[in-house]
Amino acid sequence: MISLTSKAIEKVKGFQRADPRYQEKPFRVYVTGGGCSGMSYGFKFDDRRDGDQVLCLDGLQVVVDPKSLEFVKGSQVDYHEGFEGSGFLVQNPNATGGCGCGQSFST
Repeated sequence: MISLTSKAIEKVKGFQRADPRYQEKPFRVYVTGGGCSGMSYGFKFDDRRDGDQVLCLDGLQVVVDPKSLEFVKGSQVDYHEGFEGSGFLVQNPNATGGCGCGQSFST
């Protein structure tokens, strides 16, 4: 399915600890149309839905809907902090192109 680095897992768990609204919700990784390369990655705390693929990583529940999974299967999500900013970055073996910010891609 997908994987998250230990840094990404710890960051998500930190967000959950900081906000009680997120503590019982799984972390959703999804894809939407848009962005400078055609498709964009999305991340949010959300309820589990019928058909979701569920992954448990170090006590963190991660969900991906079937349509998004087609685009992110085999991807690794990392968290980066740097001079240019911070955020989740996806290394996606299915992407044939992408933008400089790493938040959108094409297949």
